[in-house]
Amino acid sequence: MIDIAPFRKRRTELMQLMDNGVAVIPTASEQTRNGDVHYRFRPDSDFFYLSGFPEPDACIVLIPGREQGEFILFCREKDPQRELWDGRRAGLEGATGEYGADDAFPIDDIDEILPGLLENHDRVYCTMGRYADFDTRLIHWLNEVRTKSRTGVHAPAGLVDIGHILHEMRLVKETEELRAMRRAAEVSARGHERAMRMCRPGLYEYQVQAELDYEFRLGGSHYSAYPSIVAGGANACVLHYTDNTEILRDGDLLLIDAGAEIDCYAADITRTFPVNGRFTAPQRDLYEIVLAAQQDAIEACVVGNTWNHPHEAAVRTLCQGLIDLGLIDGGLDEALEKGTYRRFYMHRTGHWLGMDVHDVGDYKIADQWRPLEPGMTLTVEPGLYVAAADDVDARFHDIGIRIEDDVLITAKGPEILTRAAPKTIDDIETLMRS
Repeated sequence: MIDIAPFRKRRTELMQLMDNGVAVIPTASEQTRNGDVHYRFRPDSDFFYLSGFPEPDACIVLIPGREQGEFILFCREKDPQRELWDGRRAGLEGATGEYGADDAFPIDDIDEILPGLLENHDRVYCTMGRYADFDTRLIHWLNEVRTKSRTGVHAPAGLVDIGHILHEMRLVKETEELRAMRRAAEVSARGHERAMRMCRPGLYEYQVQAELDYEFRLGGSHYSAYPSIVAGGANACVLHYTDNTEILRDGDLLLIDAGAEIDCYAADITRTFPVNGRFTAPQRDLYEIVLAAQQDAIEACVVGNTWNHPHEAAVRTLCQGLIDLGLIDGGLDEALEKGTYRRFYMHRTGHWLGMDVHDVGDYKIADQWRPLEPGMTLTVEPGLYVAAADDVDARFHDIGIRIEDDVLITAKGPEILTRAAPKTIDDIETLMRS
């Protein structure tokens, strides 16, 4: 049995923010991979955040003040024949008994029941634009209600994107969410450590990925939070490289960006280490710059700073390091103003993290970078990517380095959730020698 209390609390908080409206939130559908084979199902994040219901073909309806109950769940009925083939279904009884719905109806009856639930409300809070087929049905239900205007029934006058409310709620993590995120971080760190132990020249990138996947599954993760990046040598200069098919060469670095998902919450870790277990001098020089930039960025992850402070801290350190190594010209202020560092560092230093690996929540409020608050979780991931070029010192050719950790903002300072994954040069080399 799941603990339904956190989900009930979230629904109550959401409904208190709704103004005479009805919330209609579907989950994802099963998707065909090929033939009659489906991808493994993963529920919609907003839907799961409010319900904890893990099955496809379901829809939440929230109606504040409804006498018969505010939380309605449309879902699949029990079907012994289908359950014999595909596994257990909660059914209508499970929807109310296990997941706390006040009312449950068959998903096949939603066309007949839902229009009546929309009557005499001013607006519908929905996820418009996420599922095109469901959007079409919702418009049809609204039009059906409008046909009853002569009987005194009034239809909702507008559709409101529920994300404006719900995603602000999701941005600040609760105790139960942080418990899942810590588990995901621990499992992911073990995967990265295993990859370092097993790596050696002559393996293929996908063989190292297999070690990650093994540790993730062993730790209870059903799937990775996103496609794993296992990029050796020049492949590490391709930011979202996911082919993972090349052989690992002696003398190259290996960049791994991979994280497990636990109970629909993601971890996101990047580590970069030498295939043979020993950093060369140029690799060491660049790595120390990235590591220092990450440390400076993490130190800036404090209450009172804005979202952009960690990025600014990382960029200054990276920029000075590139100047010191002769990879860019001029002084620090000039390089920052002109953005010459962007040739080697072209992305932001982090993103929100939670149910989605690039999680929801605005980064600016009224065109100003938002302040960091306790309970926010984000990644800190500076990098340097030096692709081979005639005007670049050949010692640094094809070196791509990124170091990424997951950070929780607390009143006492930043908490690094993924600290168990080795990242100093000494720790990495010592581990790989063992």
